[in-house]
Amino acid sequence: MVKTQELKLRETRTGDIVDITGGLAEAVRQSGLSSGTMTVFCPGSTGGLTTIEYEPGLQKDLPEFLERIIPSDRPYHHDETWHDGNGFSHVRSALIGPDITVPFVSGQLTLGTWQQVVFLEFDNKPRQRRLVLQIIGE
Repeated sequence: MVKTQELKLRETRTGDIVDITGGLAEAVRQSGLSSGTMTVFCPGSTGGLTTIEYEPGLQKDLPEFLERIIPSDRPYHHDETWHDGNGFSHVRSALIGPDITVPFVSGQLTLGTWQQVVFLEFDNKPRQRRLVLQIIGE
């Protein structure tokens, strides 16, 4: 069986890391499915999904690392095309990826003890985000 839901996020800003684990767990519960997989997808090309230990140190480390490898203050060819200054946002999104799949068993996400699923906002302007959750299981 396939169930599709949406998870709407409050307005996000560049550098936001949003713990969405609770929302995903609730979606699995609401689906009525016991075991399967949930794919979370971010429509758009300036957001990302991954897992981290959602603690203050990593909430600083991850954005600092991305700034080092994909600086926001340099020109990107994308900016020459669209003149929107968010070329770095697209490159970061391509690196991290717009989706993640998490298995669930007995109605519970199979995440590690210190592992949370997070949404990363890379765009250079505030956004209203809508994540698509596709839950497949029995």
